Amino acid sequence: GRLDFYRSYFDFGSLQSNLWQTVNFILKDENMKKSFLSIMFLIALAAVSLAQTPQAPQTKLKVGDSAPDFVLTDTAGNKVKLSDFRGKKSVVLAFYVLAFTGG
Repeated sequence: GRLDFYRSYFDFGSLQSNLWQTVNFILKDENMKKSFLSIMFLIALAAVSLAQTPQAPQTKLKVGDSAPDFVLTDTAGNKVKLSDFRGKKSVVLAFYVLAFTGG
């Protein structure tokens, strides 16, 4: 049936053999070897970075909900609570990656 068709269509033994022949051919030529290794490094780097991507935190907040109270440190080192600004017209939070960190 279908399984026999797929087995005959995908001959994994010859595919593996052809793959190793191609890799051996690439590794014999110095320029191709450098290119191949560079590509493999980039693929490995991409795989590692994707594997370490953190999940976004889950929230039950919806558009229009009040933000939960929190405490942050300002640039002078003072603690500031969001609730300190309740009743004011607007609050804008600006996050600058690596700002004021020396990094």
